[in-house]
Amino acid sequence: MRLPRRADIWLPGYLRSVLDARRERAQWRGPTDILFCVADHYEPLNGGASVAVGQRRVDAWRTRLPQLAASFVDADGRRPQHTFFFPIEQYSPRYLGALTELCSAGIGEVEVHLHHDADRSENLRQRLLGFTRTLSSRHGLLSRDRLGRIAYGFIHGDWALDNSLPDGRLCGVDDEITVLRETGCYADFTLPAAPSPAQTRTVNRIYYAADDPVAPRSHDVGTRAAVGLRPRDDAFLLIQGPLALTWDRAKWGLVPRLDNASLHAINPPTLKRLHHWISCGISVAGRPEWVFVKVHTHGALEANAEMLLGPPMQRFHRQLLDAFNDGDRYRVHYVTAREMVNIVRAAEAGATGNPGVLRDYLYPPPESRRAGNVSVGA
Repeated sequence: MRLPRRADIWLPGYLRSVLDARRERAQWRGPTDILFCVADHYEPLNGGASVAVGQRRVDAWRTRLPQLAASFVDADGRRPQHTFFFPIEQYSPRYLGALTELCSAGIGEVEVHLHHDADRSENLRQRLLGFTRTLSSRHGLLSRDRLGRIAYGFIHGDWALDNSLPDGRLCGVDDEITVLRETGCYADFTLPAAPSPAQTRTVNRIYYAADDPVAPRSHDVGTRAAVGLRPRDDAFLLIQGPLALTWDRAKWGLVPRLDNASLHAINPPTLKRLHHWISCGISVAGRPEWVFVKVHTHGALEANAEMLLGPPMQRFHRQLLDAFNDGDRYRVHYVTAREMVNIVRAAEAGATGNPGVLRDYLYPPPESRRAGNVSVGA
């Protein structure tokens, strides 16, 4: 049997994660809570688009996401959520203004995304601090920690977190994890990256990495988040999405496919894919009944937007709720990236029961979401 590319990086970790998930689930007899998050690498100018095209892309989401969300509610009566990881280098007040309206409507949140190359630590630090201040002060976006400091989630463009590509391209900062942590980043959501060589050996995990500031790929391995764990002061949280081998659409019937939880026009979400994602059992150790399913997409592109805002996503939400929201065996919770972090931290502190009530456990909603006074469809 042939395997997908670069399996030497991720396959051992994948097999361990499969065995761990089966063992942990066998110890649980109660309902399973599915925490479903869409992390969007949201790039209005993707493909070299003009400013006007970028605006049309944003306006499509401003109009159509509320229409999609209005048709579905989870176990907590919550509408589907969409987390827009917006690239620093594509900032426009008009783009962010439209996304802020979706945040105010209670169906979206904005976090930080960045593409960079041959960068340096201090330049990265200043860009992150400047952009997060703008998102917070100008748009009322991003959370704050208990000391009032801006807090945010992060996705690295081109997957190259902590200078993780073999040739050092598309990043350049070996101490990127330290810079992120010191500028208020509460978690990274970049992974999985396979089949990119930026993929870590750690697979299907919520875990903490300690940075080696003079070496790349410090997040290749780390300490799994666990009930009772008190993370070190220098620990950096990473929440991975599912990575699974599947025989669905197997190449020539002989080569299994790698499902990295990416949603795009030619590979939309389906009930079969959802079963694979849930089976990865991404959880906090000691709390296997809370299963984290973080999928990712590039939702600004027209073809992907049509899938995410049209019939394929509508069908998927119906299937998700029909199959995994009976209230007895399963409960579905639509969550943002920030809310995932809160539920992870609550699990570490020993919380049990319904994770839906822990969405704001440590990091509160951004100001724009609390305001909730914008008419999105106007």
